[in-house]
Amino acid sequence: MPAPTQPGDDATPEGHIVLDARDISRALTRISHEILERNKGPEDLVLLGLHTRGVPLAKRIAERIESVEGTPIAVGSLDVTMYRDDLRSHPTRGPQKTVVPAGGIDGRTVVLVDDVLFSGRTIRSALDAVNDLGRPSTVRLAVLVDRGHRELPIRADHVGKNLPSARSERVSVRLDEIDGHDEVRISQIGAKP
Repeated sequence: MPAPTQPGDDATPEGHIVLDARDISRALTRISHEILERNKGPEDLVLLGLHTRGVPLAKRIAERIESVEGTPIAVGSLDVTMYRDDLRSHPTRGPQKTVVPAGGIDGRTVVLVDDVLFSGRTIRSALDAVNDLGRPSTVRLAVLVDRGHRELPIRADHVGKNLPSARSERVSVRLDEIDGHDEVRISQIGAKP
C-alpha cells in the first residue's frame, strides 16, 4: 500500500526521471566546486538552505566543500513563508525555523540554496528575509534545477540542471533525507498514474 501523501504531493511514479541519485550527486559536486572557485576558497562562506529541500542540499554542498578544503562551512536554514507575496492566493505550509550560523551573515558571502528555480518569487522572498538577518557582502544563488518561466529578474549563479519545461508540467525533487530516495521527475500537472 502506498504511503499517504500531502495535498499536491507528487508521490506517484508518473512522468519521467530527469535526474537520478547519481546525476544529483554529480550536479552537487559541480556546484560545490563552482562555489569554491567563485568565492576563491571557503573563507567567509555561508550556505543558507531554503525550506524544505534546499536545507539538505545546502548540507550536502557544505560536506563536499569541506571534503575538498578541509574547512567546515557554515550552514543555516531560511524560512521565507512570511515574506511571500502570494500568501492570500496560495495556502502554504506553516512557518519553519530559520537558523543563522554562528558568526551571522554580516560581511560574508551568502549562498542561498534551493531545489527548483521557477518564477523567482521564492528567491525574492529569500532576499527580503536575508535583508532582515544582516548585511552580507554578497548573495549568490545555487539551485539543483532551473526550469525557467521567470516572473522576476532573478537568475541562479550555480545550476545543477537547466530543465526547460512547460507551465503545464510539474518538476518534483525527492531527496533521501526527506523522501527516502533521490530523484528529479517531470510530469504533467494532473496526470493520472
